[in-house]
Amino acid sequence: MLLSAPGAVAREPVEKAPVAGAAAAPAAAPTAALTEVTDFGSNPSNLQMYLYVPDSVTANPAVVVAVHYCTGSGPAMYSGTEYASLADTYGFIVVYPSVTRASKCFDVSSPQALTRGGGSDPVGIKSMVDWVTRTYSADTGRIFATGISSGAMMTNVLLGDYPDVFAAGAAFSGVPFGCFATTDGSEWNSACSGGTVLHTPQEWGDLVRNAYPGYTGPRPRMQVWHGTEDDVLRYPNFGEEIKQWTNVLGVSQTPAATDSPQSGWTRTRYGATGDQAPVEAISLQGIGHNLYAWGMAARVLTFFGLDSSGPGPQPQPGACKVTATTSAWNTGLTGSVTITNTGTSRIEGWRLGFTLPSGQTITNGWGAAYAPASGVVTATNASYNGTIAANASVSVGYQANHTGNSSAPAAFTLNGTACSGS
Repeated sequence: MLLSAPGAVAREPVEKAPVAGAAAAPAAAPTAALTEVTDFGSNPSNLQMYLYVPDSVTANPAVVVAVHYCTGSGPAMYSGTEYASLADTYGFIVVYPSVTRASKCFDVSSPQALTRGGGSDPVGIKSMVDWVTRTYSADTGRIFATGISSGAMMTNVLLGDYPDVFAAGAAFSGVPFGCFATTDGSEWNSACSGGTVLHTPQEWGDLVRNAYPGYTGPRPRMQVWHGTEDDVLRYPNFGEEIKQWTNVLGVSQTPAATDSPQSGWTRTRYGATGDQAPVEAISLQGIGHNLYAWGMAARVLTFFGLDSSGPGPQPQPGACKVTATTSAWNTGLTGSVTITNTGTSRIEGWRLGFTLPSGQTITNGWGAAYAPASGVVTATNASYNGTIAANASVSVGYQANHTGNSSAPAAFTLNGTACSGS
């Protein structure tokens, strides 16, 4: 059995240059056109790389890797989703990997695919990201993956194999990392597709952690979507994904927030209540496997933090307070940051977002992992300070170089929620 192309995406295509005219791009690609890039690096499974760079591409752009479904292709993903048109609005770059094997399915089953640097499709996709990073000086702290069906399964795999590369993912009708594993060379795992592969959260989390043994850095956030009537990748996989990623991210399996952003949808958020919670899950009542529809990509961008506004709940000022000071000398400084939870429930797992003043570059830090070192920075909690009780505080800090401006950042967000200053 193969996963079918989602019928819901067959709506009005984005008006872009025709795919038939896609040209090889040994250096920077043409803008506002889908372009095939060749010789992009290590590519053990002979994937094709398609790229969309908007006219409005920003300096140090974010990158979204959009991964197609079985029987699909990079060009089909380009014309059947809104990521290219959204890139025109927000200035990020979109990479569309394309399978050349007969099934047109991504390898999410082999031991090679489920190991960092092990080979197969994940290595080729990582090479695509590296090519874009080199060519466009992309922001390595804003690399994201999203996919549909087989692409959703690959999104889970990419985040497991390369937690140091991807900041977040969004998976539409997928399965957990490792669920599709086989040892006989088969691409299909009927037990997983049928929803009968069940594990404890710890067991699911260990599968992810074993893909990159010894890694102790920050883990990417995850958004998962699933229809209750999915007859290709059964609905229990949705709950197993939630178990896996809440465990990986070290947050409670009890939702921090539950709402219905659209009729028939149930959205749960784990570890935080804002638009960029560690884990977000959207269940679509009565919907089958082909759930992706126009408008959903905008919600993905809100979760990724790539839009300036979005259809989700707006930040609630007052839920957090941040005090930041610096102590400077001629070319360096230390920054001290205190985060206070002014809400009524505890925070389990936090990511503090801020923009460093121009000319500042973080050289080391304590109490959190900081990435990237300059520009728009995300500080992710350490293993020992991820929980902040109501009315409690956590203090972290960093050392940085500067070229004259030694001031502290002016604004902060905590898990996507704007914080007040003091």
